[in-house]
Amino acid sequence: MLAEGTPAPDFTLRDDSGQDVSLADFRGRWVLLWFYPMADTPGCTIEGCGLRDQFSDYSAADCEILGVSFDDVDAIKAFKEKFEFPYRLLSDHDEQVGVAYETRDPGTEKVSFSKRLSYLIDPEGVVRKAYDVGDVNTHPSDVLGDLRQLQAA
Repeated sequence: MLAEGTPAPDFTLRDDSGQDVSLADFRGRWVLLWFYPMADTPGCTIEGCGLRDQFSDYSAADCEILGVSFDDVDAIKAFKEKFEFPYRLLSDHDEQVGVAYETRDPGTEKVSFSKRLSYLIDPEGVVRKAYDVGDVNTHPSDVLGDLRQLQAA
């Protein structure tokens, strides 16, 4: 897991509509970079729906939510549509962003599943909080609380 205070590695990935999205596109805003193991699986669905349900609170705090998995674009598109996620999902199908963000071990063959990690990135592109997600039910609220504390400081 990347250490807090580390510059967030830039990347460009395809989103659920097939468009390129770069982390640099969000400079000047907070970003929750949410890595999840696999689209439309129980834990990922709970976590994703929790973020969906608090999306307006994240938006009010000027925080963009970007979900990332090793799934292909078709799988993330179906996942987004099925659960009506209002935020972008990104396909890291070659797993290189996963390597950069330490959600995948670099010395192994393709693994198909990302570790369940999240990063709260500040408007200057620095990792302010890193999460090894243990509880998918509380994670969306936990991050939102941390975001509010960091913004108030």
